Amino acid sequence: MILAPHEHLTDHDRTPGTAPVAKARRTRNTPPWWFALPALLLFAFVVLVPSARGVYYAFTDWDGLDPHFSFVGLGNFADMFIDADAKQAIWHTLLIAVSITVVQNALGLALALGVNTAIKSRNVLRVFLFAPAVITPIVTAYLWRNLLGPEGAVNSLLGAVGLDDWQQDWLGSPSLALWAVVGVIVWQFAGYSMVIFLAGLQSVPKEIHEAAAMDGAGPARRFWSVTRPLLAPAFTINLMLSIIGGIKLFDQVYALTGGGPGHATDTISTLIYKDAFTLGEFGYSIALAVVLTIIVAVASTGQYLVLARNERAAS
Repeated sequence: MILAPHEHLTDHDRTPGTAPVAKARRTRNTPPWWFALPALLLFAFVVLVPSARGVYYAFTDWDGLDPHFSFVGLGNFADMFIDADAKQAIWHTLLIAVSITVVQNALGLALALGVNTAIKSRNVLRVFLFAPAVITPIVTAYLWRNLLGPEGAVNSLLGAVGLDDWQQDWLGSPSLALWAVVGVIVWQFAGYSMVIFLAGLQSVPKEIHEAAAMDGAGPARRFWSVTRPLLAPAFTINLMLSIIGGIKLFDQVYALTGGGPGHATDTISTLIYKDAFTLGEFGYSIALAVVLTIIVAVASTGQYLVLARNERAAS
């Protein structure tokens, strides 16, 4: 059959009106982004604009009160390289963040494995271990400040059991104060990590463990080869929360030691507070805050890329 140039074969396989319906469905399912405009404007007004203005002040010598100030360029950032307190605070921040991340998650995983059993008291233990995580951090810090004091319950308990040589000024010793802070934070949030790991453990099918056991794999081998890869999402969440929380830590450190003794427990956050509200160096303190933001962004992004790649490999 020969068709004229203006004639076309009819497509009998296509139902008339299919394309317009699909297009209408896509249009109907597309979210109206303008509904988010009020929230975005509020977010920009409350967060983005003050943040951008704060970054500008990081390049000035503003004291927080005087409306007249000078532009100093990169002077505040250059001062960090010669400021011993700033360098020490950065080192303490990284040390605390790494220590908390390693110890808290190792302890949380061990607790999750312990309560993910058939023992009758497992539900009570889960509540008991998670309870510290729901207490306000500042309350926890003041509680442990009393417990770890020279006449506190910890030293009294050590003396009662005959371990007088172990009694210490836990928060007043430059060599122990930092680790006491780490211990308090791990005590409070290990249960939080436990809950996340426990959710991951309960999502692992029992059939996989049974098959591995039938193949002769022992408990350690089953954990390393079966359970651990399937816990990749839980590891990603816990490690991200731990490292970010450790880097921007402030309230517990300030309540426990105030950054002391001396500067033995100062972090970037506590140094920002002291420089801004004690010394009146707002420009320098904002420069420190910018550096803290960069550290958090780099650490969290790098960690996420590595963990996400491992998570995809495990799946």
